Amino acid sequence: MTAALSAALATGTTIALAAAPSQAAQPGSWSLTPANSDPDNRTIVETADSWSLSGRLGRQSAERTTGTLTFPAKTLDSAVNRISAQVEASIPEGSEVAVDVRGKRPDGTWSEWTEIRPDAPAVLPNRTTTIQPRLVLSGPRGASSPTVDSIELSASYDASAKPTAQLGPADGYRVFATREGLVGGTTANGHVIVERDHFVALPSRRGLADNNSGNYTVQVCTEDGARCEWAPVWDVGPWNTKDDYWNADREMWQDLPQGTPEAQAAYQDGYNGGKDEFGRAVANPAGIDLADGTFWDGLGLQDNSWVIVTYEWTVGGPWGTVTAGPVLNVRSEPSTGAPVVGLAARHAQVRIECAVTGEVVEGNDQWLRLNSGKYVSAAYVQIGEAPPAC
Repeated sequence: MTAALSAALATGTTIALAAAPSQAAQPGSWSLTPANSDPDNRTIVETADSWSLSGRLGRQSAERTTGTLTFPAKTLDSAVNRISAQVEASIPEGSEVAVDVRGKRPDGTWSEWTEIRPDAPAVLPNRTTTIQPRLVLSGPRGASSPTVDSIELSASYDASAKPTAQLGPADGYRVFATREGLVGGTTANGHVIVERDHFVALPSRRGLADNNSGNYTVQVCTEDGARCEWAPVWDVGPWNTKDDYWNADREMWQDLPQGTPEAQAAYQDGYNGGKDEFGRAVANPAGIDLADGTFWDGLGLQDNSWVIVTYEWTVGGPWGTVTAGPVLNVRSEPSTGAPVVGLAARHAQVRIECAVTGEVVEGNDQWLRLNSGKYVSAAYVQIGEAPPAC
């Protein structure tokens, strides 16, 4: 945040957040209203004339509550890559109001969420005619909520604009995983956690999927690769909220190596004085939280452990969405009689290496290889981009 915005936050007055105007022609501009928002993705409460954060909804910690409101995608007549916003909001001290946007890629998947900042527009990694905005409210737990009166968006194309996020490497990163638990609680995207649930949390909302969606999914495997689960990212954490460590151009902590979570550096090496972005002493090196079902059933873990994580939306190639649920068995061979070597959660958007003929399931003899020795029946996967034959 800029110094001016920080000062405005401290005053708790109504302010306008305006990104730098584009010099290019404006092929699209529009307003956001609560009546057009998706009720399935609401974790923000509407009043007659504004939106405010509910203390009962959104990701909660001992210190803060966060909520998101995802709006319908907007289709424009011309391709754009640069999005500006003006927001009228009342923001108490210590709270935050942000607008994120993402764009549809040529293969039908979404780019990461990119925040529109007060001093600069969001620049998407590819030109697109389909963009989607999201409102994010965050504030100290129990304090007065920020309220938003209006959002005005404007989209344009600028050939000289530098993207803020790009596709990353296909290789996974070794990070420390902790069990989230919190059954009965609500995640940052509005999902109510159930027993033996299947999702993960990452410490950046850039990869936060919509509720009941897997448009941001991770492949998380034990260190030896014996078991893996494909699970959607439905929460933000642990420790940090702006640590997209899997990106080369990360939002914060740019001096850390790609693939190293800030909490890991703080815990192991005393980075940032051993503290997270909120000034809390980091008690473990976690870079991912696993829901109970992912932790116990998908990976078969008994305690917090090091795992290998691949961030599926940063990897190109064929993909599909798991339609069976709550989980789909992952087999070592293309047969229902083969050993189960992992799980794929419903809604998970998985990358597919190739397709092979195997046992007929629900009238379908195609099986999809997600990883070496990891197969799922194509009968339970909606194909987004068809894979080649193995």
